[in-house]
Amino acid sequence: MDQIEKQKLHLVFGGRVTDPRGLEFEDLSALDLVGIFPDFKSAENAWRANAQRTVDDAAMKYVVVHLHRLLEPEAEPHTS
Repeated sequence: MDQIEKQKLHLVFGGRVTDPRGLEFEDLSALDLVGIFPDFKSAENAWRANAQRTVDDAAMKYVVVHLHRLLEPEAEPHTS
């Protein structure tokens, strides 16, 4: 029997940044919280959809946060 893969939570959010090369958001109350996803692939799909939707606005940035790494930092090597 195959071992059930452990859930690896990922958060996707975005907003306007002060500098397109950085991650300092202008207004934390205006962040777009896209959602929490059970794996990197679904988080990446959500990130990509939102990033493409705002591609013409250089100050808008979406990111994927590996929540599973924050919740269990010593659990396993960082693969995704």
